[in-house]
Amino acid sequence: MVPDFSQDFFALFGLKRAYRIDAARLDQAYHELQGQVHPDRHAHLPETEKRLSMQWATQVNEAYRTLKKPLLRANYLLRLAGTDTDHESNTAMPPEFLMEQMEWREAVAEAREAGDHHELEKLMQRLEKHAGAIRDEIEVSLDTKKDYATAADAVRRLMFIEKLEHEIEDALEALESQE
Repeated sequence: MVPDFSQDFFALFGLKRAYRIDAARLDQAYHELQGQVHPDRHAHLPETEKRLSMQWATQVNEAYRTLKKPLLRANYLLRLAGTDTDHESNTAMPPEFLMEQMEWREAVAEAREAGDHHELEKLMQRLEKHAGAIRDEIEVSLDTKKDYATAADAVRRLMFIEKLEHEIEDALEALESQE
């Protein structure tokens, strides 16, 4: 297989360039490609070809990680469309969203302080439902409307949500380690 480093990650796996993807098809294509490009299969080749194989395997792994995760996939699609989420510099969020974030963080801090495993799990379930709604919004914005500005705003909100999910996961792990 001759590597084509210029193709986008979707083309690499034979997928349509879209936010909604067939995860099983992505997994299958990844495993097939990985079987072809894995450096161990090329260990007997000259150094130049081994290096090329390593670069190709790295590209396949990076592509898979990017397309597997909805947030990374959305960011990648926005970059392909020439839109940057500006998440480092554009931290402006609607006041309602910021208030909601403060309330979530307070609830997580209170549940963590109280050692309330059950409450943290309830918060996680509510947050996952909220994240699902944002992912649906991203899908419509990217795949149907091609409204990249709205998608970028939703991606920034999803970044906040995922960070909060990680905080809840950390709090749950901390509680479990105390038991």
